[in-house]
Amino acid sequence: MIRQLILAAALLAATSPLTAHDAPTGWTYPFACCANFDCQEVPDASVVEGARGYEIRSTGELIPMTDKRVRQSPDGRFHWCAHPAGLDAGKTICLFVPPRSF
Repeated sequence: MIRQLILAAALLAATSPLTAHDAPTGWTYPFACCANFDCQEVPDASVVEGARGYEIRSTGELIPMTDKRVRQSPDGRFHWCAHPAGLDAGKTICLFVPPRSF
């Protein structure tokens, strides 16, 4: 019985159109940014673009625009990939930013 439940759960996860590794709009986060978790779309107001870079408002972390963690967002929205609370909380792995034309 337990084996059947595990198999059913695995099949359901494999056939799900949206996984934890996918953005809400369907594009796939690079594994290097999230290792199948740790990424989420965030409201525009949660990231402030300034002369010195991008500030993550919830943590105060400043990421220079030239930092290799800054990547172009495929859907024109901000996405933040960071270590979960308790594991170097607030440490950004990747920040997907919309092009300035959005």
